[in-house]
Amino acid sequence: MHPFHPDAHLFVARSRSAELRHEADTWRLARTAGPRPAHGPRPRPRRTAVRRRIGWALVETGLRLVHSGRSATAP
Repeated sequence: MHPFHPDAHLFVARSRSAELRHEADTWRLARTAGPRPAHGPRPRPRRTAVRRRIGWALVETGLRLVHSGRSATAP
C-alpha cells in the first residue's frame, strides 16, 4: 500500500509542473529582454556550431563502431 493518497501525488506533480513553467517563462523573458546585467550568465561562445558538428561526428563514429561489431580499442 502506498503511504500517500493519490491526490497528494497529483498535487506534487502539478506543483512541480507550475514551477517548471514559471522557470521557462522567466528564461524566455530574460532571453528577449535585451542586454543582460553584468552579474548575469555569460554569453555562449560563437563556436557552438563547430562543437555541434564535432559532437555529431563523434556520435556517427560511435554508431558505425557499434554497427560494425568492433570495439574502439580493437587491435
